[in-house]
Formats: sequence, C-alpha cells, structure tokens
Amino acid sequence: MTLSGPTKLDAVVFGGGAAGLWLLDELRRKGYQAVLLESGALGSGQTIGSQGIIHGGMKYSLSGLVDASAKAIRLMPELWRRCLAGEGQPDLSDTRIRAQTCHLWRTKTLRSRLGLSGAKAVLRVAPVKLPKTEWPDALRGAGDVLRLDEQVIDPASFLQGLAQRHREFILQIDAAKGLDFSHRAGGPAGVVETVYLRRADSGQRLTFRPRFLVLTAGKGNGELREKLGLSAGTMQMRPLHMAAVRGNLPELNGHCADGAHTRVTVTTADDAQGRRIWQVGGQVSEDGVAMEPMDLIRHARKELEETVTGVDLGSVEWMTYHVVRAEVATPTGKRPEREFAGCEGNVITAWPTKLVLAPVLAGRVMEMLGPPGKAEQGETTGWADWPHPKVAKLPWEAAEQWYKLP
Repeated sequence: MTLSGPTKLDAVVFGGGAAGLWLLDELRRKGYQAVLLESGALGSGQTIGSQGIIHGGMKYSLSGLVDASAKAIRLMPELWRRCLAGEGQPDLSDTRIRAQTCHLWRTKTLRSRLGLSGAKAVLRVAPVKLPKTEWPDALRGAGDVLRLDEQVIDPASFLQGLAQRHREFILQIDAAKGLDFSHRAGGPAGVVETVYLRRADSGQRLTFRPRFLVLTAGKGNGELREKLGLSAGTMQMRPLHMAAVRGNLPELNGHCADGAHTRVTVTTADDAQGRRIWQVGGQVSEDGVAMEPMDLIRHARKELEETVTGVDLGSVEWMTYHVVRAEVATPTGKRPEREFAGCEGNVITAWPTKLVLAPVLAGRVMEMLGPPGKAEQGETTGWADWPHPKVAKLPWEAAEQWYKLP
C-alpha cells in the first residue's frame, strides 16, 4: 500500500514504544486511519530497558494502603494473560514469556516481614505462600517465599510482534530535520493542521492532515511539545541506573520486600549466545542513579548477596545501563498514581507510567478521539518505499563492556 499527501488521517501517533504500538494496534483494528512515526528504534528507552514484569501492583501496596496506583494496575495481569495466550486483543501470542509467575520473598529481618504482610493484604490475586520444598534454589536462605501471578515477558519480542502486524503504518522519521507542522489559520492554540515528513537521503516527502496528533514518545514528548509550541513543563523525568549480571546463574524472577519498598527486583533472560542474564532493579536501580557504574556494580553485588543467599556471584560479569522514566509532572516530583492522557487543541499527550498500563492508556486516548472520521486516502505514490524502524537491542546485547569484580 502506498500513499502520498495530503493524506487525511484520524491520528498520527508519535513514539514506537509499548504505549504507541498498543494504541496503533487498537486504532487499526477498529477502523481508524492512523500511522505511527518513530525517530529511533522501536522501544528504545523505557520499553526495551524494562524488566518485562506484568505486575499487579505489588510494589505499590507494600505499605498495606490501596492507593490509586494499586487500583489502576491490579486488573492488568489478567488482561495481559489473555492477550499473551492469543485469547484477547491485541493478540500477543508471538511474545516470548520468560516466566509464568514471579516470586515475592523477604529476608529474615523484621522490616522485610512487615512489608510482605502489607503486600498480601491488598493485591487482587493474593500471593501463595510456598512450602520450603518449592522454594527456588536461589532463595534457600530467605525468610518466606510466595508465588505471584505475574508473568515476565521479553520486551523485544513484544515490540516485534506488534510492529510486524502494522509494519506499513510505522514510519522512520528524522525528528530534527525531517519533521514540520503547520497550524490551522485562526484556530485555537495547539491545533495542528498538517504534518510534513521529508527523507534526507532521497528528498522524498509525505504530508498528513490528521484529526489528532498523539504523543506517546516518552521523554521525546518534551521536544515534540516544544516544536508544537506547547509547554514542556507538563513532563517530569525520573532516572534509573540498572545493573545486569551474566554467568552461571539460576532462573529467578521476583521481588525482595523490605519495608515499604522492593529492595531488589530480579528477572532472568538468556542472551543471543544462550548465556544467562539477570536484570537487577528495585531500590538498587534508584540508589544507582547517583553512582558511577563500578560503584553500582559493587552495591548491586552486596544487595544480591544479602537477599539472594543461595547464589555464588564470584565468577559472574556485570554491566549497567540507564533508563529514564518520563511521566506527567506531579507537584511533588514523585511517581504519578496512574497513566495520563491530556488534550490541548488536537494534540493528545500521553504517558502510561508503567509498561503494564499501556492498555488502559490506549482506552483513554480512544475515548478522546471519538469515532473514526471519514478519512480519505491520498494519491498512491511512494509510501511503501519509506523506511521502517527496527526494534531496539536489549541492553545487554548493546553493551560495549562487561566487568568482573575481584
């Protein structure tokens, strides 16, 4: 299918992460004329760097309080499970599932025990306390171990499946030099009439006239809003500095509860050579923001040795990577309680807050769009030749250097 401009569309979506691709799938399946524009690799940033846990609010409920975050997220594991099984829409049955369940464990400290009690009290699907005979080998020294009905997915295959289904409607752009907008003459602020695309390599051009622009580009929303003449102050960024471990490691997926937070969150994957990888997040990744890579590696090793006592970390390799969580700004700078979508003129700015909330965000945006318009396709010239973005590499596949500790 090839198109030229001006092409009338219901929506132009910016950003090819979990939020944008889920929304595009919803739009195309329900008869909306829509395209998605991506300036980098699909999922680059938050989605590809995530641990892939489809969680139901455990980390938001350790205090025992059912806040808006816990309420918004606790239905998500069931929805995702249906989609991952091919029984719901979008069909995510091509997504690789790294684990069907997670573990929730505590150390033998009093603070850890109290945090675990709070989580059990408010989750929609209560954790199941396991007998010691069913504890993972890595957790033999834990205080208690529970099983959580939280799947762990491979973000790369999730992105690839959605992207492949709508490939012809996902276009690579040069946001700095190949993207321009024109505003409706005499219209209210924020109303965009036309989107112009240009390829630097060939000079090829495309022109769209959308009813709505939808910004789902994570931290890229700030730059897009500035380009559109809108305030960038609606966004906040909260960084993480994650650690990854490579070596002879057992499979482990889950969280160590310590007081009102997750001391460490560990998920397991295999790299392209079949080597076992642990991603290490939770409080470790927040502590690591102020640390240099080697300092974070030492800190992560200490935390793992204290929380995952059944594993020898003497011969493993380490790397670190940064993830920036882009979200709607809050008065305190803390994490928003749920997903966000706001409309100014015909520009909708959206952040899911968490990977797992992408379906909820898509639903909110669809309500703002209203029913599909009578979009008329333009003359057919050259869209099929337009480049399409690839899926970003997983952090450990992109790593330039791994380290060993003495």
